Amino acid sequence: MNRHRASRLLVALLISLLPVSALAAAADSGSDGAPASVDDMDLEAVGERIRQTGAQMQADLKKARARLEARKARQEEERKQEAELARQQAIREEAQRAALKERREQEAAQKQAEAARKAAAAAQRAKEEQDAKARAAKALQDARKSDGVTAFVEE
Repeated sequence: MNRHRASRLLVALLISLLPVSALAAAADSGSDGAPASVDDMDLEAVGERIRQTGAQMQADLKKARARLEARKARQEEERKQEAELARQQAIREEAQRAALKERREQEAAQKQAEAARKAAAAAQRAKEEQDAKARAAKALQDARKSDGVTAFVEE
């Protein structure tokens, strides 16, 4: 509550007390209808009541400010917790994406290594077959030269 509003409230309270004190003064003055003097009024009681009301308003204002500050602090704490949770979730998601990417890269590397291994094995088999054919051909030539037999040769 700001000061302008508090002063309006105080003015409204004072205005509302005027008719009550005027009626009390009229009752004290008797039936002659003459206005009561200021001495007859209990100005001290009215002043004390105004001071009490002002003090109560200030106390209520302090309580309201304290509640507002507490609510702001709670909201700020909740906002920080939500931000921390969002940050942790983002970290988890990033870790999951990185793990998935690494797994895919490993699978691709394994497939590539397997393909290279198969190609090397096929090349090795082809070389062995070629070497075997060459040895067989050489053995056949050696066998033909050593025996002097010309098998399968047309005469």
